[in-house]
Amino acid sequence: MNLSALDHETRPSSPRVTVVIPNWNGERFLEVCLGSLRAQSFHSFETVLVDNGSSDASTGLVARDFPEVRVISLGENLGFSAAVNAGIRASEAELVALLNNDTEVDSGWLEALVRTADDHPEAGFFASKLVDYRDRRLLDGAGDAVRRSGLPYRLGHGEIDRGQFESETFVFSACAAAALYRREMLDDIGLFDEDFFSNCEDWDVGFRAQLAGYRCVYVPGSVVYHIGSASTGGQKSALNTRLGTQNGINVLVKNLPATLIGKTLPFILAGQLSRLAITALSPGLLRAYLSGLVGAGRLLPSMLKKRREIQKRRRVPDDYVMRLLRESSRNVAASRRRRILDRIELRLSR
Repeated sequence: MNLSALDHETRPSSPRVTVVIPNWNGERFLEVCLGSLRAQSFHSFETVLVDNGSSDASTGLVARDFPEVRVISLGENLGFSAAVNAGIRASEAELVALLNNDTEVDSGWLEALVRTADDHPEAGFFASKLVDYRDRRLLDGAGDAVRRSGLPYRLGHGEIDRGQFESETFVFSACAAAALYRREMLDDIGLFDEDFFSNCEDWDVGFRAQLAGYRCVYVPGSVVYHIGSASTGGQKSALNTRLGTQNGINVLVKNLPATLIGKTLPFILAGQLSRLAITALSPGLLRAYLSGLVGAGRLLPSMLKKRREIQKRRRVPDDYVMRLLRESSRNVAASRRRRILDRIELRLSR
């Protein structure tokens, strides 16, 4: 039988949640990803897969093996932001969950997210607990943060899971590989920025949400096993380097309050110099980094126009934003120290 227990007879006509999965040539991941959604303990959801012009058999596999999944075909690869926006616009649910195709979700994933959303009406979005798909001793992320340099960081990434992220807490943002958003928040602040294509687009949404007064809650019970960067060639690929550089600057141009620029600019410049030094060790990555700087310059007029609208609608004062950034930076420093120690331990145990 192809249909899951959540078949057409038992599915609610108006689900509370729409799960949006962007896909580009992800046929090799879909059996696991969509199969794990069938095992959810929370039933009031629909699944929408948005296909970015795949050349593999992704859409055929879904039609054959997962007929309960609604497919939206874009015809070409328009990027992560455009894909998830198409899925969000096609949904009427009060809550939208984004999920990467290179994931396997725990059976209680959605239930934990929705329960936390009900418990925290003041919060607008919710971060999942990401675990390394290949080595499940390791964390892949426990909410997103901002470094002192103005660069994004995924808390817990690469750390051994010792239970250090088992408490519900507020974080700066959520990794869109697996996150839940209130529709009313997205209607208020806007959808994902399609000028970003991919990379840092979730950080941008998180920054805009914080400026508008929405909190983000990390939900430890919403466990997702994540491969990571499967569609972009890995975290240290040239594509990720170019887009990470370009969009990391775009986020700050759009969102950083003017009165905080002077206080943070020295650290931001130091962060960029550090990235330049690191990429200089690899000619391919250096070219990608420099291309990212050029791309940020090209997009500067558009980002400044968006900045004016974002700052005009900001609801929180400068000192609140500064406290958020300082707290986020402290959390990053603690996480990085743990990761260094864990890497030493893992090497010694081999």
